[in-house]
Amino acid sequence: MTQIIFGTDGWRGRIAEDYTFDNVRRCAQGFAAFLRETGQAEKGAVIGYDQRFQAEHFAAASAEVLAANGVKVWLTQSNTPTPAISYAVADKRAAGAINITASHNPPHDCGFKVRDAGGGAIPPADLKRIEAAIPTIDGVRRMKLDDALSDGLVIKFDAAPAYIDLLHSLVDIEPIKAAGFNVLVDCMWGNGAGWFPRLLGGGATQIHEVHNERNPVFPHMSRPEPIPPNIDDGLSYAPLLDADVVIITDGDADRVGLGDEDGRFIDQLRVFGLLGYYFLEIRGQRGPIVKTISTTKMLNKLGKLYDVPVYETGVGFKYIAPKMKEVDAMIGGEESGGYAFRGHVPDRDGIMAGLFLLDMMLKTGKKPSQLLNLLFEKVGPHFYDRIDTAFETARRDEVQARVLAARPATIAGLKVTNISTQDGFQFHMEDGGWLLIRFSGTEPIIRVYTETTHADRVQDILQDGLRIAGLK
Repeated sequence: MTQIIFGTDGWRGRIAEDYTFDNVRRCAQGFAAFLRETGQAEKGAVIGYDQRFQAEHFAAASAEVLAANGVKVWLTQSNTPTPAISYAVADKRAAGAINITASHNPPHDCGFKVRDAGGGAIPPADLKRIEAAIPTIDGVRRMKLDDALSDGLVIKFDAAPAYIDLLHSLVDIEPIKAAGFNVLVDCMWGNGAGWFPRLLGGGATQIHEVHNERNPVFPHMSRPEPIPPNIDDGLSYAPLLDADVVIITDGDADRVGLGDEDGRFIDQLRVFGLLGYYFLEIRGQRGPIVKTISTTKMLNKLGKLYDVPVYETGVGFKYIAPKMKEVDAMIGGEESGGYAFRGHVPDRDGIMAGLFLLDMMLKTGKKPSQLLNLLFEKVGPHFYDRIDTAFETARRDEVQARVLAARPATIAGLKVTNISTQDGFQFHMEDGGWLLIRFSGTEPIIRVYTETTHADRVQDILQDGLRIAGLK
């Protein structure tokens, strides 16, 4: 029997190896048990899915289990962006959601994400409760989908209308439609396909989509993650189409990537900085900012300039979402390109983020490269990169012990001022920059990240990080 361990958002595995129908049903049984134990089962749950191999059938299998446990299910009628699934929880006043997606993982993976009654990530303690409730396959209840549909225990529905109403309530879309922008959208073969044409079509703005069909092997990229080199093919269309901007949505459309008018990638830390600047300066809003330790210090600088608090959490929306709710945050986000917004559920939304970035271009009259200049005039230029390295699970304790014992006086010639172990091992440096070494919560990967004000030291900092971890 496969031992199922929930990571940052739930469980991910390799299709047909450990990610099987039996194991998905076991996870659904654990979620049903959690809903019963917490007195929420009668509120029902939403189930959705992405465009990965067999995703719609894994979603149906989950619905059969919940229905057999007496939990009403709203099952999306087609593949649906994760933010629309999350918002549907709030719209239906459901107890939570199951989302069959592996987000940005390689094509051989699939996932079982869960959401709480607010549509946000479930806190770590409750994830452990769900994990503990997962039975052997003999403990799984199941009824046929056709019977559940006939009995009204499963209802197929379209999550789009309520979600679109929400988008219109948060940003004025009509002026963007009329702006005459030339927008390139890289859908990364995922759930973002068709959404920007649907929202912005019919006006002077032109939308061109690439990688907008279902193809579970994700051609031209190793995974649908909106960072280089996965986005290189999509960005190459920008000069050919004379695009003003490139919007990139990941496999389940909860993350966003950005390319400028020349098809150059704008990294996700800078995008978070731009969004923070947009709300504070362009829209004149005020409120707390929630960020993970692995994302930009530009937000800390903006917080001081505009007198708003900035809270730092561990990596993952299981930490960000509860903090956003606690402090009524204006915006929250992480290094992976996931951003959440006040007035929405506390979950990542790549489509909403893309609309806000287009609105920023509209209101300032500037293209993406010029927007970066605006941001840097406020906080100075910042430079970021990361290296992901696969590791043998047996080495985890060895690497952790090695990094924990490390006390470097300098990194790439910059004085180390502090070391934090909030989530991984973060070395703070004299320029206000940082080096972070941590294990991925979803894959057997060690990530080494840095942000610094010294463009010429980024790679040296990363190489020192690999040496500290004993990976070089």
